[in-house]
Amino acid sequence: EVQLQASGGGLVQAGGSLRLSCAVSGFTFDDYEIGWFRQAPGKGREGVSYMRSSDGSTFYADSVKGRFTISINNAKNTVYLQMNSLKPEDSAIYYCAADDGPVVDPSNWGLFDYWGPGTLVTVSS
Repeated sequence: EVQLQASGGGLVQAGGSLRLSCAVSGFTFDDYEIGWFRQAPGKGREGVSYMRSSDGSTFYADSVKGRFTISINNAKNTVYLQMNSLKPEDSAIYYCAADDGPVVDPSNWGLFDYWGPGTLVTVSS
């Protein structure tokens, strides 16, 4: 059974950093593609970052390029999203998702079959 569990959210001041973790089980990263998405109050779900471990492909939304980094620790079955230089507009519930692919559009949340509960990130100004 595929399971994902995101954690690491919290309250941080603008300019600060957070690292989100997504613990996964039921699959290996070589066979699945991983995405991070977020949803702010009153807004739609937005693709933030993505990784396909089999070939190292990554994706970042323009709004987070240069500030966020996705990484995988195979030994810990965990995906990370390092978020630096946070802005108030980064405030949202963040979700990790997985799919056995191929994901043709990493920004499209509808292409991912497996989701974990989100973790709330709040960035104060």
